[in-house]
Amino acid sequence: MLSIQRKLFPFWVILLLWSSSSLIMVESKCKKGCPLALASYYVWKNTTLTFIAQVMNTTEDAILSYNPVIPDKDRIQSFTRINVPFTCDCLNDGQFLGHFFHYQMIKGDTYGKVAGTYYSNLTTVNWIAKFNNFPIDNVPENTIINVPVNCSCGDSEIDKKYGLFLTYPLLPGDNLKSVAQETNATTNLLQRYNPNVNWNSGTGIVFIPAKDKDGQYPPISSRRKKMKKALLFGKAGGQQSGKIHGSSRKLGDSLNAGNIGVTVNKSVEFSFEELALATDNFSMANKIGSGGFGDVYYAELRGEKAAVKKMDMQATKEFLAEINVLTRVHHLNLVRLIGYCVEECLFLVYEYIENGNLSQHLRGSGRDPLPWSTRVQIALDSARGLEYIHEHTVPVYIHRDIKSANILIDKSFRAKVADFGLTKLTEVGNHSAPTRLVGTFGYMPPEYAQYGEVSPKVDVYAFGVVLYELISAKAAVVKQNVSGPDSKGLVGMFEVVLNQDDQNEVRKLVDPRLGDDYPLDSVYKLAQLANACTQENPHLRPSMRSVVVALMTLSSMTGEWDTGEIYGNHQLKAQRQQLI
Repeated sequence: MLSIQRKLFPFWVILLLWSSSSLIMVESKCKKGCPLALASYYVWKNTTLTFIAQVMNTTEDAILSYNPVIPDKDRIQSFTRINVPFTCDCLNDGQFLGHFFHYQMIKGDTYGKVAGTYYSNLTTVNWIAKFNNFPIDNVPENTIINVPVNCSCGDSEIDKKYGLFLTYPLLPGDNLKSVAQETNATTNLLQRYNPNVNWNSGTGIVFIPAKDKDGQYPPISSRRKKMKKALLFGKAGGQQSGKIHGSSRKLGDSLNAGNIGVTVNKSVEFSFEELALATDNFSMANKIGSGGFGDVYYAELRGEKAAVKKMDMQATKEFLAEINVLTRVHHLNLVRLIGYCVEECLFLVYEYIENGNLSQHLRGSGRDPLPWSTRVQIALDSARGLEYIHEHTVPVYIHRDIKSANILIDKSFRAKVADFGLTKLTEVGNHSAPTRLVGTFGYMPPEYAQYGEVSPKVDVYAFGVVLYELISAKAAVVKQNVSGPDSKGLVGMFEVVLNQDDQNEVRKLVDPRLGDDYPLDSVYKLAQLANACTQENPHLRPSMRSVVVALMTLSSMTGEWDTGEIYGNHQLKAQRQQLI
C-alpha cells in the first residue's frame, strides 16, 4: 500500500521531475523481443479499468487476469498499482526493447499529460517527442501519437529463472527497500537487474522480475535448435526478396533470394509443435478464415488470443512481405504481428481480431447492419492505417490489396488493415517501374490493371471502392443478372448517380438495411470522397493524408448528427478531463 505522503504529493511536481529525466535504456542492442511484459500502472484518482485498458491497447479481462486482488472491473482502487500486460518488442532497428502504444490526442492534451497521467509515468515527454513528428507544445487534435514504453525480457547471464519483467516507474517516496517489499523481491535481486539506479530519486523506471497469471516466475524460454537462425529482407532489382537461413535443404531451396538487407528478429519465433498444439493440430473447428495464400486458425498462445496463418512454401514472397512490413511498422490501425514459424510450412501469428472483417459485416448473414456512424469510423480508422504506411515510413509501403475483406473489425468496432502479403516497398519520390499484376478484381485502378504501374494512388483507388461498399453494402463487382455472367463495377454504378448532381439520387444505392437511419448529407459527402479517390487519372486522386482529414471532418459531423455515444469515445473524453 502506498504511503499517505505519496497520495498527497503534488502532481505537477511529479511531472517536473519526469520532464528532466529519461527512461532507463538497455545499453546493448537487442536481438529479439518477448511475447509478454507487464507495466506497473499507478491508478490516479478517477481512473477506471476501462480507461486504462483503452489507453494501454488491451482488454479489461487481460488486466484482471494479472491482478487477482481486484474483485471486478468496477472496483479498482485509486492510488494503487496494477499490472498491465503488453508485448515487448525489439524496436528502432534493434536499439532498445519497448512497445509503441497508440494514443489519440484530444483538445487540451499535452505530451506531459499523456506521459504523466494517461500513461502513469511509464514514459516521458522527451521519449514521446523522440518518436513523433510534432512539436511538444503543438500537437494537432485527433492525431494518433506513438507512446513508447520500455520493457525487459530478462538476462540469462544474471539469472535464467526470471523471464517475465515488470516495467516499474519510481515515484516520489520510493526507495530500494519499499519497492522490494511492494514487489516481493529481494533488494539484491533488484540491484542486479538495475545497476547504477538511484532508488531515492523518485523518477525513472526499473525492471523487476514478475509472476505470471499462475503466480509463478516463468523462466527465460530455452531456445530449441531449429532451422531458422536469421530472417533477412531487402530488395533486388526493384522487387522484394528475402531468405531464411537454416538447416533444412528443402526450405533453403525454396527461399532463394537476392540482395539482402535488414535482419528482422523483432517478432517471436514459435515452434511447429507449439502452433499445432494451440490449434488442435490445425483442426477445422479452429479454422476461422482462408485466403489466396493460406488458411487462418484460432489459437491461444502464451496467454494471448491469436490468429495463425498457415502458408505453403510457394508463398515465400508473400510471407516475407508481411513480416517485412509488420516488424517495422506499428500502428493502432494496422493488425499486429506477434510472431512466425518456418518449420514444416510458413506460419504468421497475428493478434486475434474478434469481429471478423468488414465484408462479412456488410454482406454476411446473421449480422446486424452497421450503423452509419460506425461505418464512418471504420473508414477513418482504415484511412489512418493506410496514411501511416504511405506518409510516415521510409521507404513507403503500398498495400496493393485493399478491400473490405482485408479490413478487420475488433470487438469495439474499430478497424485494422490486414493482409500485407502483396505489399510493395517504394522509395520516396521514386516512380515505380511496371510490376506483375496482383490484387483483387474490382479494386484495381486502370493504370495498374493495364500497365502494372504502382504508386500509393493504387491504394487510394481501392480505398475509394471500400467507401462505396460502406455506403451500399454491395460488392466491388455487382452481378446484374443472377443467372447470367453480366456484372457491373461499383465505381461505375456510383458515377452514374453522382453525375446527376442530386443528393437524393444517392439514396438509390444506400444499404437498404439502414432504412432512413442515416444523414443524407454525410452519405453524399462520403460518396463524393470515394469518387475523388477513384478518378481514372491517378494524379487527380487525393493522398491518404487528405482523405484522413476529410474523414475526420465527416466523422465530427456524423457525431453531431448521432447523439448516441460511438464506441465509448465520449465517455473516454469525459474521463480524461476528470483525471488529475
